[in-house]
Amino acid sequence: MSKILVIAEHLHGKLNPATARAVSAAAAIKPEAIDVLVLADSVDAIAGEAAKIEGVSRVLTVARAENAHPLAAVLAPQIAKAANGYSHVLAPSTTFGKDLAPRVAALLGVAQVSDVMTVEGAHTFTRPIYAGNAIVTVQADASHTVVATIRTASWGAAASGANNAPIETLTVDTTLPSHTRFVELQQGSSDRPDLQSASKVVSGGRGVGSKENFDIIYKFADRIGAAVGASRAAVDAGYCPNEMQVGQTGKIIAPELYMAIGISGAIQHLTGIKDAGTIVAINKDGEAPIFEVADIGLVGDLFKIIPELEQALS
Repeated sequence: MSKILVIAEHLHGKLNPATARAVSAAAAIKPEAIDVLVLADSVDAIAGEAAKIEGVSRVLTVARAENAHPLAAVLAPQIAKAANGYSHVLAPSTTFGKDLAPRVAALLGVAQVSDVMTVEGAHTFTRPIYAGNAIVTVQADASHTVVATIRTASWGAAASGANNAPIETLTVDTTLPSHTRFVELQQGSSDRPDLQSASKVVSGGRGVGSKENFDIIYKFADRIGAAVGASRAAVDAGYCPNEMQVGQTGKIIAPELYMAIGISGAIQHLTGIKDAGTIVAINKDGEAPIFEVADIGLVGDLFKIIPELEQALS
């Protein structure tokens, strides 16, 4: 039987929702047990959150001062040691997971499976290739530990609250590298919902026209309680910061509602929103590729349509 170790992602003492999505993927493998590993300097609050996720058998904690910041070079040797006896090691396919999992796989001497979209069997998975234009089925070697990242946009978060998994301290005897050290974290702050976990997202593209005009996107998003995103063209043009970019080279998201305003719909952008529930497109070009994937399309001037939508909402 399979036994799975899920690596918890957290920041500032709070568990990232991506962890619950990774647990959903783990549950699809139908394992004997799903354990969550929390590595931090202070583990209690994070472990408490993880223990409430439905399907989690145990929460294992490693509390060390060196784990105060999520450095892949420091965490990977500990995870490789903790992985002993597990058939699978899973991490969310976020910036954190993409940085960490390859190191873990290298230390275990196995090939990594990236961006798991569906589970076809204990060692058989599907993942996107060619910017999401094709889906490939891959089979991992059953005789080795499977190290995989989970495409969080393809999985719903496991329910939380009803479970009360036991929390156990894990002692990991390994020498940690000293060639990498934490300097500082520069992070944008916003009162708006987090882009990767929001249920509603409003994104603007090159069609917005300027950084000043992008205010219409911010105001409309605030009006409906949505996160704000952008196309790569808008980011490259300097309309908004890089952390707002949605797409293959930005954030992969799956909100219940996605509104693409002034976005033509390049394949790189569509890759990032393919799992969204309802896609609404507003563009003056009726032939824009975004309309091929949109559930609702409005052809017209966004500077006229957005005020009309705001008026209808009020």
